[in-house]
Amino acid sequence: MSWSPLLDPQIPIGDAVDAIEAVIVPRARDLGGFEVRRALPSQARQMVGPFIFFDQMGPAEFLTGQGIDVRPHPHIGLATVTYLFEGRMHHRDSLGTDQWIEPGAVNLMLAGQGITHSERTDGAARQAPMKMFGIQTWLALPLAREDDPAGFVHAGAEALPVLEGEGKLVRLILGDAWGARAPVATPSETFYADATLAPGATLPLPDDQEDRGIYVLSGTVSVGGQSFEAGRMLVFRPGDRLGVTAGPLGARLLALGGATLEGPRHIWWNFVASSKERIEAAKEAWRAGDWMHGRFHLPPGDDREFIPAPDR
Repeated sequence: MSWSPLLDPQIPIGDAVDAIEAVIVPRARDLGGFEVRRALPSQARQMVGPFIFFDQMGPAEFLTGQGIDVRPHPHIGLATVTYLFEGRMHHRDSLGTDQWIEPGAVNLMLAGQGITHSERTDGAARQAPMKMFGIQTWLALPLAREDDPAGFVHAGAEALPVLEGEGKLVRLILGDAWGARAPVATPSETFYADATLAPGATLPLPDDQEDRGIYVLSGTVSVGGQSFEAGRMLVFRPGDRLGVTAGPLGARLLALGGATLEGPRHIWWNFVASSKERIEAAKEAWRAGDWMHGRFHLPPGDDREFIPAPDR
């Protein structure tokens, strides 16, 4: 689509830097040659809008025969969103979904009252070296949606709105922003975008969204005269009109946020809920292992193993 005039630069002036509410440095974990950096939840913020979990996967390179093997595991009370820059991943879930996740596509899995899925690089994907780089996020569900039936929606890269001009290339992954709307429906008001900025280009953040943040993937950005490097999440004060400007080598970032939820959420393992009682019920259901008649089922085609629940 053509460039939207709502994306004209709005450069912060004066004390605009005070609009930064938090700077989050992700926690890094090495999963055997595959690094994951977790920005949410953090001590500074549990959520940005509905985003309650934010992991950067890689970049990494797998040799022939190597890859990712995340065995079947459960979720409740959230929607997962997988967005890749490089590589591909095989998603299977207990609904019977069998989908390869590829760069630029949107894959939203609604857990609601419960779903089980696996993520692997299997089959032909292991017959040659492969790079892997992407972001996995969870959207916490509003109270009215916590018990929704599970669901899965896939939208290819070609279906996403692309806004381009004035040194900016923005792909809208989810939600409404800058006069555009992404095709995949979200459980609550959300925006999520992948933006590449030329040196000195400024991206205004949507001022009609309650909660807003960015995650710097590469290069540097400046806000109100302060510079921030890759691997930083910035969370901004609600309501301020501001933009982020790319440094001398340009930048790539993810912009995210939306409406805040009714209150904080409890998190245990892969479960998110508004009450500890919901967590305990899901915990016991998974430990019971009644895949035929219980709350959770294993994915067809990937039902020979699963990840046990942690002891604590």
